[in-house]
Amino acid sequence: MPKMIISVDGVVIGQVALAKERTTLGRRAYNDIVIDNLAVSGEHAVLHMSGGEVEIEDLNSTNGTYVNALAIQKQALKDNDVIEVGGCRIHFRARSNLDPAIGAGSVRATSGEYPSGAMPLSSAPTESGALVELGIPVLRVLSGANEGQDVGLQKVVTTIGKPGVAVAVVTRRRQGYVAAGVEGSITLNGLELGTEAVALQERDVLELGGATRMQFVRI
Repeated sequence: MPKMIISVDGVVIGQVALAKERTTLGRRAYNDIVIDNLAVSGEHAVLHMSGGEVEIEDLNSTNGTYVNALAIQKQALKDNDVIEVGGCRIHFRARSNLDPAIGAGSVRATSGEYPSGAMPLSSAPTESGALVELGIPVLRVLSGANEGQDVGLQKVVTTIGKPGVAVAVVTRRRQGYVAAGVEGSITLNGLELGTEAVALQERDVLELGGATRMQFVRI
C-alpha cells in the first residue's frame, strides 16, 4: 500500500497510508490530509489511486503543487518523489509497511503538531532536502516516556535525552549518521558510548540513563 510521509520544517510529523481511490489535500478541515498553512489552498490537490498507481492533480491552487521541485498540473508519482505544497514536503513511498487499518484518515500538518509520526525531543538547525534520500532515518523509541514514537533525523544535529540525567547527540554526516554521549550514562548496543562519535548501523539501540531505549531504523 502506498504511503505519504509528511514533514514541516524538516521534521517528519505524520504518515498516511493511501487506502482510498481519491485522497484530498488542502487547508480546509474536511480534506483527508489537512495542511494548516495560508500558502495552501482550501482544496489544493487530489491523489488518485488505481491499480496500485498513484497520480497527483493540482486543483487550480493559488501557489501550485510541485513534484521534485517542478510545478505540475497532473502527474503520476514514482517511488521517492517529493511533493511540495506550501511549507509542507510530502515524501511518496510506493510501498508501505503501515498497518492498512491506518488508512488515509485526516491528518493535520502544522509546525506545532505531531499527530502520528515523529515528535522531536529538541530543536536543531534543519538540513534542507533531507527527504530526498531513500528511507527516512529515525530513532524509534522502544521504551520510556515517548514509547512508540519516531524521532526524525532530518536535522544536521539531533539532541536526545533529558539534561541533568542523560543526553546524547546524533549527527548527520556525508557518509551517514554518528552518535556520541554528552552527559550521563549512554550505551550503544549495550556498550558504553563516550564523547567520541560512533557510526550508527541499521537496528543499533541507544539507551539513555537506563530508562529510554531508542533504535536507529529507516522507514
